[in-house]
Amino acid sequence: MRDFDFQSRINELLTPDVVLLLTKIAEYKGKQELYMQAKKDSLESLLEVAKIQSTESSNKIEGIFTSNARLSKLLKNKTTPQNRNEQEIAGYRDVLSTIHENYEYIPINPSYILQLHQLLYKFSGSSIGGQYKNADNYIEEQDEQGNRFVRFKPVPAWETSEAMSNLCNAYNRAMNEPNINKLLLLPMFILDFLCIHPFNDGNGRLSRLLTLLILYHNDCVVGRYISIEKLIEASKETYYDALQASSTDWHENKNNYLPFTKYMLGVIVSAYREFGSRVETIESVSGSKSGQVKAIAKSFIGKFTKSDIIEKVPDISKITVERVLAQMVKDNELIKLNKGRYTSYVWNEEVEK
Repeated sequence: MRDFDFQSRINELLTPDVVLLLTKIAEYKGKQELYMQAKKDSLESLLEVAKIQSTESSNKIEGIFTSNARLSKLLKNKTTPQNRNEQEIAGYRDVLSTIHENYEYIPINPSYILQLHQLLYKFSGSSIGGQYKNADNYIEEQDEQGNRFVRFKPVPAWETSEAMSNLCNAYNRAMNEPNINKLLLLPMFILDFLCIHPFNDGNGRLSRLLTLLILYHNDCVVGRYISIEKLIEASKETYYDALQASSTDWHENKNNYLPFTKYMLGVIVSAYREFGSRVETIESVSGSKSGQVKAIAKSFIGKFTKSDIIEKVPDISKITVERVLAQMVKDNELIKLNKGRYTSYVWNEEVEK
């Protein structure tokens, strides 16, 4: 069986590139903490945007879609799921909220991981939620000619429970070590989790939720305001390449964690950079009602209405909202759809895509 020993492997990762990434993350982390102390209330709009983007992107990576209108209603809990895709989206929404609200009380251990997986599937009516796989699974790929082949064979079903226990125990032992950089344990744990592939379904999505949880445990709260899942979706090919490179010879305990570690740390750096950019935008428009309306409009995915904006900025008059939207249509920033009571808007760049 695989030997999980993070302490003996972690020094292999301290290359100049990795040390530079860790240094950047530490710098960004300090800046974010200062901003959060000064203007915590200003960040709530970022949190709502991140929730939407995380739920949409993590499911899209796995080929799970719904319309923008349905996605918006599901995330606002204003409708019930109508099909399997929507059931899985709603489940992801609830696990994401659970982690944001209760991360301090969710340790990394098999029992809690099973609970999170059960919550992921609570709308599906399926018995697979909260249960380890009952049959061996394989990670497959498809080449340009459409031929499918097995890229990786995870641990067999009968070994899964013990492997997960060993993985979590090794992770927690390493977290208690005083002289290691705990953030390096994140990519190591996530890679091993994906190589075990403990569930019949939902392994990729749960790995991204566990990524957010482990970031919280490392006092990296950037995932609260910037969607880690969206950044992974945007670099999906690199993500899979790094996974493949780091999983080679995994069963023989000879795999190289470095490619996946560099990728994940790069994603975290990108998240902090985006956070800084978003903060600058918030600061530039915070004193302007027109700027606030524009910023809220920018946060929507797909179609939105005047009422959607008014709901988020009740202190701004309906007339001001209408005026700003009309000007944005005139400036070709927005496309106006339909008329009268059914009027909605969409960002012009989205239509062009």
